[in-house]
Amino acid sequence: MHHLCALDDVVPGEGLRVTTTSPPVAVFRTDDDEVYVVDDTCTHQDASLADGYLEGCWVECPLHESRFDLRTGAVDQPPAKRGVRTHAAQVVDGQVWAELSTDAPNLPPGVAGSTAVASGVTA
Repeated sequence: MHHLCALDDVVPGEGLRVTTTSPPVAVFRTDDDEVYVVDDTCTHQDASLADGYLEGCWVECPLHESRFDLRTGAVDQPPAKRGVRTHAAQVVDGQVWAELSTDAPNLPPGVAGSTAVASGVTA
């Protein structure tokens, strides 16, 4: 398990980009107080999903409006054609932790990333 942030760092109805992993992940906290973690980069083009629009369990990319299901990573709206990688999230004592997926990330062309943990800070 990897510590990502304090739950209070994530505003309900919004996302938070975390750069302590490679590639970076986004932590989302729904208005219903559910927490989800996905790779932060849209699979269509290099855009931060944490900057997207959260509605229920869906995040819309701020660049070209592709939508991703935070529960499964599935995409349901083009131009993205591939889903985003999801990670199992847990909140323990007010802290957000995730078991990072070992699947290869679905990154857009020209964006490098790996499944390894990188040194960095929560943004």
